[in-house]
Amino acid sequence: MAHESSSHAKQLGTDLSAPAFVDGWKKRALILGAIFSVIAFILALLGQAQDGLGWDHLLRAWTLGTMVTWGLCIGGLAMLMVQYCSGGKWGLLLRRPFEAMSRTLPLILVYWLVIAVFMKKLYLWANYASDADTAMAVSKGLISEFQKHCVDFKRPMLNPFAFWWVGLLCFAIWGFYAWRLNTLGLRRDMQGPETTPYWIKKFENISGPGIVIYAITMTACAIYWVMSMDPTWFSTVYGLLFLVGQGYAVLAFGIIVAVSLSKAEPFKTILRQTEQHDLGKLTFAFVMLNIYLAFGQFLIIWSGNLPDEINWYLDRIRGGWGVIITLDFIFHWLIPFSMLLSRDLKRNKKRLVRVCQWMVFARAFDMFWLIEPNFKDAARNLHFSWGILEYIAVPVALFSFWVAYFCTRLKTRPLVQVNDPHLAEILEPEHAHA
Repeated sequence: MAHESSSHAKQLGTDLSAPAFVDGWKKRALILGAIFSVIAFILALLGQAQDGLGWDHLLRAWTLGTMVTWGLCIGGLAMLMVQYCSGGKWGLLLRRPFEAMSRTLPLILVYWLVIAVFMKKLYLWANYASDADTAMAVSKGLISEFQKHCVDFKRPMLNPFAFWWVGLLCFAIWGFYAWRLNTLGLRRDMQGPETTPYWIKKFENISGPGIVIYAITMTACAIYWVMSMDPTWFSTVYGLLFLVGQGYAVLAFGIIVAVSLSKAEPFKTILRQTEQHDLGKLTFAFVMLNIYLAFGQFLIIWSGNLPDEINWYLDRIRGGWGVIITLDFIFHWLIPFSMLLSRDLKRNKKRLVRVCQWMVFARAFDMFWLIEPNFKDAARNLHFSWGILEYIAVPVALFSFWVAYFCTRLKTRPLVQVNDPHLAEILEPEHAHA
């Protein structure tokens, strides 16, 4: 068995590290991040001069960029654990990219700290420490009676102290799982394939509970970081929408990385058309689940037509926002759904990458629709300003720096686990038809 594992490694080539062109990706990402950082700063100054909201829009756009990159980071960790529990040859392709995504957590923590420090600019509840404060705000016309009721009712959960300790606790938990799985992944490489049953059980025992813990912590942070921007909003599936959205974006990004790496070894050998097609089908499943949950939530609330619930959607439909929700439906679901129906497209590297790139953009566009209408100046009032353009510049800058850090993490270890039980099978000539 040891000889067999060695022969597989030789078949892949002696160098299993990331190709040299990954450094080129990192360099281009850093340049792009620097350029868009300057653009974002200029737009903030212009927005401040235009309506006095330039820095506010920068923070909102920063939150959007943070949520997109956070989703890729802990979503990658979650998909890594799902793969360990489910098995499958697709894990050999994406396991190391998933590991690299999970190891970008320190950068996400830095992004989040900016949100935490300036939370009063983003969260209505952070400005009122007591019932007396909200009563004073109502008398001054700053908030409505319903907003006062919601802020007062949710104060045990929505307060600055809870925001800090819940966020830091979740980062500690994600950091532990990322460290544990990444460390064991390397340790497994140093042992022979005869230890495979032990490692399968080991990873399953860690990942099974880890998926449950991920779902709980991710939901808590989605509620604190985005949902609580409107303290009057109630939803029982909000966390699940983020969970599916993260799978949607992570698989799209993972396919982009895998296909791009296939220009050189070892991915040139292991990324067969069969596995590429399987990844396309898995991504298609997340596209379907994503629209099912989003439309299901909308249909239930809209048909109920309760004043306490329907306002959240009215803020995102009226005043020009109907254009954005229509585009969101087209971008986020209709285009990827229509494209991924094609068997030929899922087997064409260039076309599949284009669809996946679009999906990452669509995820960011959806976050814009979720975040911006939470604020009084934007609800039912879609209008052009320099600040709106920050929703392009700031997320692009944050995403670019995240990609650069991801490339750094990707180059720190071999791209293939040579003792994976599926390695021999995945190196065989094409024979299966999906």
